[in-house]
Amino acid sequence: MGFARTCSVALVGVEGVVVEVQADLEPGVAAFTLVGLPDKSLSESRDRVRAAVVNSGGDWPQKKLTVGLSPASVPKSGSGFDLAVACAVLGAAERIDPRELADLVMIGELGLDGRVRPVRGILPAVLAAAEAGYEQVVVPEQTAAEASLVPGISVLGVRSLRQLIAVLTDEPVPEEEPDQEGRPDAMLAGLVVPGAGVGTGLSIDADTSPPDLADVAGQRTARTALEVAAAGGHHLMLYGPPGAGKTMLAERLPGILPPLTRQESLEVTAIHSVAGILPPGKPLVHKAPYCAPHHSATMQSLVGGGNGLPRPGAVSLAHRGVLFLDEAPEFTGKALDSLRQPLEAGHVVVARSAGVVRLPARFLMVLAANPCPCGRHTLHGAGCECPPSVIRRYQARLSGPLLDRVDLHVEAEPVRREDLLAQGGRGDTTAQVADRVLAARERAAARLQGTPWTTNSEVPGHELRTRWVTAPGALAAAERDMERGLLTARGLDRVLRVAWTLADLCGDDRPDDTHIGLALELRTGISRGAPLPVGGAG
Repeated sequence: MGFARTCSVALVGVEGVVVEVQADLEPGVAAFTLVGLPDKSLSESRDRVRAAVVNSGGDWPQKKLTVGLSPASVPKSGSGFDLAVACAVLGAAERIDPRELADLVMIGELGLDGRVRPVRGILPAVLAAAEAGYEQVVVPEQTAAEASLVPGISVLGVRSLRQLIAVLTDEPVPEEEPDQEGRPDAMLAGLVVPGAGVGTGLSIDADTSPPDLADVAGQRTARTALEVAAAGGHHLMLYGPPGAGKTMLAERLPGILPPLTRQESLEVTAIHSVAGILPPGKPLVHKAPYCAPHHSATMQSLVGGGNGLPRPGAVSLAHRGVLFLDEAPEFTGKALDSLRQPLEAGHVVVARSAGVVRLPARFLMVLAANPCPCGRHTLHGAGCECPPSVIRRYQARLSGPLLDRVDLHVEAEPVRREDLLAQGGRGDTTAQVADRVLAARERAAARLQGTPWTTNSEVPGHELRTRWVTAPGALAAAERDMERGLLTARGLDRVLRVAWTLADLCGDDRPDDTHIGLALELRTGISRGAPLPVGGAG
């Protein structure tokens, strides 16, 4: 009787579980049994592995073969177990020393000719292997750079099963014929899901420069709100007539966000790798992602879903970046209300019959809405014919609990002729605003050092009211608004957070009545005559 074992990784959401792949050979009628809760794509690995072993010059054992995936209670899907299954079978057949396999983690799909094809989710899989204490992983050659992002682990990238067998048996490693120059590499097809990035409106192209904020004509208040949102991580609501520049402002928000830290880059890369939207040849995402799903998106596409275990949705794809919901009232109420949990907690818990998955979802949300179905309600002399009841129903599509979680409510006013023709002067560029945002983030990080929070939007209201207090008398206007019912308790906390961000942007030690007044104006949309200390039109 022959027995061998090695390891692979099963992905549950964006987290990995190390799976022991065991192969057992017994005398009897030749058969191949795969157990351990595999899905359809994994069950088909029996035929792929058999063909790959034979075409790699190996002998397929003519005995009763049982391959077990342990723990058997964890659902397993995908073709990334092929390489581990093949090596476990060869170890049981004594083609490979079983002791060489016991401490290895293998991830990769096998072609019928023995080539090792890349699979999605390499980074979270290797992270799980490193956390479990493994020090060596074998991955497809095309994803070796992605796996090497994990510190403290040795990565072996192989192009074929023949090469891996030679390495494990101390034989000369055969050279694989390179693909003809100019031909597309079919091996990279498994890394990207067709249409995945297009379907979510995702943009993470690091080679193209972001659009310049100076291209936005006018909109001084909206530009200020954009800068405050980026500096403190505050959610933003833009409402106004069509053509005012709401989409232009949202598209320029990722450009003024600070670069991702190393830990944030790993988090974003892991999600994109699992979702199949990580560009080949770019193993690490450095810039904040921008995700703009269409208003016909379902709740499952926003928070995560799919057959079997849920896959990351738009809120997870926008993790550490921007989620832009254009024409927000056109989204279904069910889809919009599903955003309440990730807005508060920074993650989303999706429960399905196959299991419960926790997906990271700490994003900066931007909502854009017209004042009425025709969009001309706030324009003088534009001829809006929407009845008041229709306007009320249209605006009520955005529920109060959802809007209460949005810190900044700003009206994008119609663009004036002098602003459009550049007669009023251009505003600050993206680079200038990004420098101010980075300086404000650094001030906040220094103040919050030693706490679990890094931005003002994450600080609980209790801490802001007791640990970091405002200037004496600064909260008088906010307290009056709360007594009048214009502010909820959550709204008061969010006003405090915005005020601290304004103080950081201005370089002040703590918020005063000016910062509170502007924060109230940005929160309620009611003009209070507060000056705009940042985001000037230049």
